[in-house]
Amino acid sequence: MTKTPIPALDRFSDRTERLLDRADRLCAAKNVKLTALRRQILGIMLTSDQPLGAYDLLDRLQTSHPGAAPPTVYRTLDFLLETGLIHKIERLSSFVPCTHTLDHDHSHDSNGIHATQFLICGLCSHVTELEEPTILSAILEASQNVGFRVRQSTIEIEGVCASCSATPPAAGPDQSKESRRTSR
Repeated sequence: MTKTPIPALDRFSDRTERLLDRADRLCAAKNVKLTALRRQILGIMLTSDQPLGAYDLLDRLQTSHPGAAPPTVYRTLDFLLETGLIHKIERLSSFVPCTHTLDHDHSHDSNGIHATQFLICGLCSHVTELEEPTILSAILEASQNVGFRVRQSTIEIEGVCASCSATPPAAGPDQSKESRRTSR
């Protein structure tokens, strides 16, 4: 059985292409390959202003890869997670690119611990990635006090983003999340 070749990929913005080139170099340094399909899925994630679920990615991928199926996306997400190029936001069952890895090197403590915090807007679902070293220090100290060794720390914090805070609700305080999202 022969595989169908992947069609030529659309070019992303210059910034996204630079981040994808960095991702390619990071993969090469780990002796793994950022294939054209993996690059395309990561590019889709980088151009989105919202976290994307697997089926959101599949829908977007199918515009350039009509035969793409869920296992393709899930395998790619597993690869991107393992290489540290993306994060899974458990609260939203979705994925975001790791901006710290792609924009600059992650800060790790001396034990190589990757600590990330996510600010998740409960109204618009926008996610901001932080990497605040003082939070990691507090976690390490507290865990050390009980004899626990930390390997990784991901904290998800839900609240309201600055954009949503600045937008007054249209129908008063009883307005639902869903109607606020659609009223913007």
